[in-house]
Amino acid sequence: MGQFIENLQYKIKTSSGSILLASYRVFVGFVIGLTISLVGQIMIGYGTFSFLLVIVSMTVAFYKVTRAWKWAHILVFSLVCVLLVMLLRMYILIAPGA
Repeated sequence: MGQFIENLQYKIKTSSGSILLASYRVFVGFVIGLTISLVGQIMIGYGTFSFLLVIVSMTVAFYKVTRAWKWAHILVFSLVCVLLVMLLRMYILIAPGA
């Protein structure tokens, strides 16, 4: 009986960790898709359906690409993305001729 409970606790721990990792990957993919979709909507001016299609396709593509990644890989990727966004923001704020 003790072995059964230990096995059950291990399965709950691993499955909850994998569910959290999958939800974090979906969240990061959604943020990337939203960013690209907003940029595309400003540049091209497409409608709501295309806006949502870009978000969904980028989320699915990011999820597929990062299937084998662990927590550390995704966190480093998120950190690099935040740093690039801050660099782009700084460039926009101090751009010459703006």
